[in-house]
Amino acid sequence: MNELSRSEAYAQAGVDITAGYKSVELMKAHVARTHTAGVCSDVGGFGGLFALDVAGMEQPVLVSGTDGVGTKLKIAFLLDRHDTIGIDCVAMCVNDIICCGARPLFFLDYIACGKNVPERIADIVKGVADGCVMAGCALIGGETAEHPGLMPEEEYDLAGYSTGVVDKAKIIDNKTMQAGDVVIALPSTGVHSNGFSLVRKVFDVEHADLLAPVPELGGKGLGEVLLTPTKIYVKPVLALLEQVQVKGISHITGGGFYENIPRSIPDGLCARIEKKDVRVLPIFKLLQQTGGISERDMYNTYNMGVGMTVVVPAAQKDLALQILKDNGEDAYVVGVITEGAQKIELLD
Repeated sequence: MNELSRSEAYAQAGVDITAGYKSVELMKAHVARTHTAGVCSDVGGFGGLFALDVAGMEQPVLVSGTDGVGTKLKIAFLLDRHDTIGIDCVAMCVNDIICCGARPLFFLDYIACGKNVPERIADIVKGVADGCVMAGCALIGGETAEHPGLMPEEEYDLAGYSTGVVDKAKIIDNKTMQAGDVVIALPSTGVHSNGFSLVRKVFDVEHADLLAPVPELGGKGLGEVLLTPTKIYVKPVLALLEQVQVKGISHITGGGFYENIPRSIPDGLCARIEKKDVRVLPIFKLLQQTGGISERDMYNTYNMGVGMTVVVPAAQKDLALQILKDNGEDAYVVGVITEGAQKIELLD
């Protein structure tokens, strides 16, 4: 910490730059856990340096993604628990990147806060580091900005950015998808990181007892279930790509089934999903019942228990399921590709 860098005038305006220095010191151990062979810099510099290893690639292509956590942060504020929300931030970025078949290389985060509380910032970064370890990418930099007067002292916003790489010939597209291919579901861990404005409204979370056991949730508290981090699918999908011809991947986020699955389906084909085959999680059943939400709105907003779908040839279905199982995913067939004018059809 630089003891010479101190501004009393700035502190009186609400910005404690020494708190920023302390935050950096507290997060260094977490950042170090994420370092991979390509990292060329330490936290605290002006830029994050990463040496790209393209050995074995004929035409490497960089793939980038950026996202935030949204109003799920309100649950973290209410529970005063900040050590998992960073996983969500990483997940929302790297799960998008893997849809192209790209391996995430590095990640950067951005934290804007009303007041820099070093211990809280370190907790947030711990979650980010945990997510990076799960995704196999390095946390090579970030920014913490103190915004007094712009946001309440106890609140913050969190966003991130990731870059990955894939050989151009191995980019996942839907050009070879055809009728008869199967749609495989990778289960979610819950609501993940979208639709929380509706979640908060339905459950009135600001006035609810988030710690009270809820029978419909297996006795878990509503807060615990809602704060469950978004699952990171990078390593299982990378393992799948090594042995199976994956023809399409969809990350089920905002817009649910109706918005995300069609993004990986070419014109003239349709993903036919049997609703009875979807393993809907209890939190979605409770949300729908409590809020009086139509089934279509639920499937148009939430993942319903399916965080990602992959399309593979029918002949490789069993192999794909076994690989995913070997990598910790209780995956299952949720649909089939058929000919059709609309790209998705949910059947009762």
